[in-house]
Amino acid sequence: MDSPVTPRAAGPGPRRRDRHGRGMRGPIAPPQVPLAASRAETFADLVQDSVERLERRWPQLADIDFLVLDVPRPDGAAEAGWGDGTVPLGGTVAAREGRPARVVVYRRPVEIRTKGRDERAALVHEVVVEQVADLLGLTPETVDPRYGED
Repeated sequence: MDSPVTPRAAGPGPRRRDRHGRGMRGPIAPPQVPLAASRAETFADLVQDSVERLERRWPQLADIDFLVLDVPRPDGAAEAGWGDGTVPLGGTVAAREGRPARVVVYRRPVEIRTKGRDERAALVHEVVVEQVADLLGLTPETVDPRYGED
């Protein structure tokens, strides 16, 4: 017992595992794999894909903000006219006071009405087309000729 045990020097980074070799090892999936994306991020990507598809035909959409919100605000129910028990899938806010016009897509109502990714992508595109048509004062068929074909 003449030689004392010297403590191990702490490494430059944080400890990754406990002393038994267990503990957090790292992420389950790398960031580029779809498993790593949250449902909200995946939904936002669907909206962005739809907007990019429409911007090719309508360049003025670059001046419009597209937002994704989880659910519509309940205090807006009376003035939005959806007090009859229906929940909107999207909405528009007109441009005012230097702020650009906005198109809002509500994630949870859309997710509840769809079963798979393809069905969800189709419904998201329909909602975006309808809201853009409302904002521009056009029919959805004018905004996207393939509207309603699915």
